[in-house]
Amino acid sequence: MASIRFICHFCRRPLKLTPSPETAGLDLSQEPAASNFPSAQGDPGDTPEGGSASSVETDLEELQGSASSWAIPGDGELSGDGPNSFTLLGKLASGRTLSSIQRAMTGLCDILSGEELHHPLCEDCTNGLLEQLDSQLSISESDSQTYQRCLETRDGLGEDARETLQRELKVLELEEARLVRELEEVEENRDRAAVALQAARAETETLEQQERQCHGDLGELQWRQLELQDELWSVEHRLRSAQTQLAWLKKTNAFKAAFEIGCDGPIAIINSFRLGCTPTVPVSWGEINSAWGQAALLLVGLAHTVGLQFQRYQLIPRGDHSYLQSLTEDPVDLPLFCTGGKSSLVDSKFDQAMAAFLDCMQQFNEEAKKGEPSLFMPYRIHVAQGLMEDPGSREFHSIRTHLNREERWTKALKLMLTNFKWSLDWVSLRYHHN
Repeated sequence: MASIRFICHFCRRPLKLTPSPETAGLDLSQEPAASNFPSAQGDPGDTPEGGSASSVETDLEELQGSASSWAIPGDGELSGDGPNSFTLLGKLASGRTLSSIQRAMTGLCDILSGEELHHPLCEDCTNGLLEQLDSQLSISESDSQTYQRCLETRDGLGEDARETLQRELKVLELEEARLVRELEEVEENRDRAAVALQAARAETETLEQQERQCHGDLGELQWRQLELQDELWSVEHRLRSAQTQLAWLKKTNAFKAAFEIGCDGPIAIINSFRLGCTPTVPVSWGEINSAWGQAALLLVGLAHTVGLQFQRYQLIPRGDHSYLQSLTEDPVDLPLFCTGGKSSLVDSKFDQAMAAFLDCMQQFNEEAKKGEPSLFMPYRIHVAQGLMEDPGSREFHSIRTHLNREERWTKALKLMLTNFKWSLDWVSLRYHHN
């Protein structure tokens, strides 16, 4: 069997139809009663079989096809336009009940608003509508009472009071105009402040970005500072070490560090090489030649210290094969070493070389005496005879090997190295003063 259904226009829920007292005793399940109403979803061509079919069809078409509407705005006013349109309906069991309910609700709306309402509403939405209408009615009544009191007050005022109120009204209108102007100025200032605020925010963002960049640069610079600080500490440590080394070197005499002169009984020693020999203490010629090489190197160094250029001979230190070269037109090499053998003690060139060595040593002595402090050698040198004089014993000892004994020759060499030892002390003292 077909049934009639309606949807609330406001909440879009199906309407719950309830039977009216007039139709409470009717059986809606009977076929003849059901055939008296066309289905709300049936075809337009279907026609009812009952005697009141024309009126029911007219009522249904009027309900389902109505185009006028009522809306409930937010302020409680009723409107006949808009999508929120309603028609109040209940559950109908017959065409007569549907028409009677429609006419009753329409009459109620006409009484409340003076206008017609054609769209359906459910019970909850209808209650809401009635509450809003009651609220609007209360507001209207309050406004009406307020207007009535104003009219009564105006009628009770005299002419002077009205003029006074008019003047006050004008003053208030002027004050209103002034406040409007101030409001406009405030709005203009607000707009300018908004523009300035936007510019300030942009500038702030730029400054924050620059600040972040500066913080990054600061971090890199601090890291570089730490690296440079480490390098500085390392350099300072190396500097202190170098200064300590320099102070030690300043206190160190290069000649004394390089040349050590001593004696072993009757034989003088230079840098661990013995210079000379005796019948009881034989010394190899290789060691003697090495000692002569050390003595030659020492004399060249001392000459450079005082800026001396030797006359007549050039001393060339070459270890155990050192020699002197005459500075004459026909230069001759004088070996300051001996190869050994039976003829060693009668080698004329070796003797000439030792005598020439004494000549160079005397040149240094004379040049060193010119400085301050002057050099003092304890043993005199006689270059022409090739002798070393001991002032204490008034003895002379020849530097040559020809017609000489080993003991006297070794003694002359010892006196010569003693003079060198004094020369080393003199050089150390001179460097200390400088």
